[in-house]
Amino acid sequence: MKKIINAPGDVVLECAEGFVAAYGDQYEMVPETAGIKVKNMKDKPALVIGGGTGHEPMFEFFLGENLADASACGNIFASPDPGTIFRTAMSVDRGQGVLFVYGNYTGDNMNFDMAAEMLEEEGIPSRTVRVTDDIASAPKDRLYDRRGIAGDFFVIRIAGAATASGLSLDEAFRVTEKANQNTFTIGVGLSGATIPGEEKPIFTLPDGEIEFGLGIHGEPGVKRTKLLPADELVDNLYENLLADSGIQAGDCVCCYVNGLGSTTLMELCIMNRRLRQLLERDGIQIHDMEVNSLVTTQEMAGASITLMKVDDELKRYYDTPCTSPYYTRR
Repeated sequence: MKKIINAPGDVVLECAEGFVAAYGDQYEMVPETAGIKVKNMKDKPALVIGGGTGHEPMFEFFLGENLADASACGNIFASPDPGTIFRTAMSVDRGQGVLFVYGNYTGDNMNFDMAAEMLEEEGIPSRTVRVTDDIASAPKDRLYDRRGIAGDFFVIRIAGAATASGLSLDEAFRVTEKANQNTFTIGVGLSGATIPGEEKPIFTLPDGEIEFGLGIHGEPGVKRTKLLPADELVDNLYENLLADSGIQAGDCVCCYVNGLGSTTLMELCIMNRRLRQLLERDGIQIHDMEVNSLVTTQEMAGASITLMKVDDELKRYYDTPCTSPYYTRR
């Protein structure tokens, strides 16, 4: 795949520098890293997110009012190193501790845990929520083996509102973990993406085939089938979500149809049309619906559906206005 880059090894830093070049009135680089932070950090528990570059606007750019305060950026689809995470967290600590939120992957878990230990040595408390929304990646009895995918969007949004609301670090952690435990996602892949500098896609599919349960780094899904009409595809994803989550008539949900990079808004809206029909048919209340491409995989073709079951508490934080260059809700 052709990409507009310089040297592949410079992609992460140059991406961050380009973001700050455009929005330097609100954001700045974390010294000696590819991390990005908000300017004029408020006196509150800090929310630090992070992960591999290549999922834009998640994670680097999901910063702003009632969203994250800083992002530690790793290489393409790779965890940031512990030093980057530590320095990024230190740059936004205001004496009330740090809440880490990131997708549940081995490298991220190890490096964020090391950074948390480094913070503790400095007398800075931290708490961690690992997003585990991908129902295809592990069965329910191994919940904490599940990957974090598009559900990062909901969990980070709740975390941003919670940390900005005056809650303590422990209370913000509780609310964020509650959001995570009520968030469920499953996706489908149509074609693979290319890592900058690589000549071949990260995976390939035969013509006319799709893969259910694909991860956002190209991890294998649970089955391959022929390409289905949009309504049949959504029906299949929806049935899996309800079976796993236990969401039923009378429950209330926030919904998100996420594109993986090259899937058009037209296709995502067609999927969302069917999703609303199914929810209304089954008596499930819709608090909000979002159609966007916020957790991408370069130019991967595919999409996912996320449902977050919400009660009055989660609704309150979800409805908090938030602002960033690539995502704003008022």
